[in-house]
Amino acid sequence: MAEIRTAFITGAASGIGRALALALARNGVALYLTDVDETGLAESKKLAKAHQMNVHTRNLDVSDSVAVEAAAKDAASILGPIDAVFNNAGVSLSDTVDKMSYADLEWVMNVDFYGPVYGTKAFLPDMLARGHGHIINISSLFGLIGVSSQSAYCAAKHALKGFNESLYYELEDTGVQVHSVHPGGVDTNIVRNGKHIHNVDGDTSAERAQEGFNDMVETTAEGAAKIILDGVARGQYRILVGADAKRVDRLQRWMPNRWRTMFSKAMKKRRGKTPF
Repeated sequence: MAEIRTAFITGAASGIGRALALALARNGVALYLTDVDETGLAESKKLAKAHQMNVHTRNLDVSDSVAVEAAAKDAASILGPIDAVFNNAGVSLSDTVDKMSYADLEWVMNVDFYGPVYGTKAFLPDMLARGHGHIINISSLFGLIGVSSQSAYCAAKHALKGFNESLYYELEDTGVQVHSVHPGGVDTNIVRNGKHIHNVDGDTSAERAQEGFNDMVETTAEGAAKIILDGVARGQYRILVGADAKRVDRLQRWMPNRWRTMFSKAMKKRRGKTPF
């Protein structure tokens, strides 16, 4: 990771964000870590400082464009030019389209889509001026497929995928790269910290949702961070995280019509064992 000397990470209090911070710290990268969870963020800072003393934190709501711009300026004033921005912060919502409130839909879109957009725009002008930089936007496997009770989350992550792909073409020959990351089941707190209102069975249990999610996890946060950083180091645009992400991606591309029938049957068999 020689060309990355400084990094800005959102959602760094736990999960993939914390794992990225620790992996980068071990490589001597100076860090600016952000999250709305101040307790978790302080712990991430403490852990990262065991490997790299140049670690700074800031409480940040990524759905606030003004706050994101201010954080970007602060990071640059402390660390100098930022070589890599990891737009990782995210929230989840389980609810059906007919029952979902506009407020909850907007909450998910503001964090999961606009958050990475704000993070991208806050750093992109400086990266373009320098002719160097990496923008790592964390979408999801659910940015490649649709899943029941996850319409808001899927919409945000699909929108981010489209944003990333358009940006990819705009950045050709600039020296700046965008990386579209699509994790499958990764052991993080996103479901635990999410909102669980309804699934197709009408279930509203957060505990059941977490149990179902745990049953589907195939990748640790540390494993996800390694895959992401390896992909960035190789200049890879699309980074699929986990064997499940690769498997589902292939199936839905190779058999786009049959896939929906297969997936629906698989989910019905697992009904009661998934958060969807």
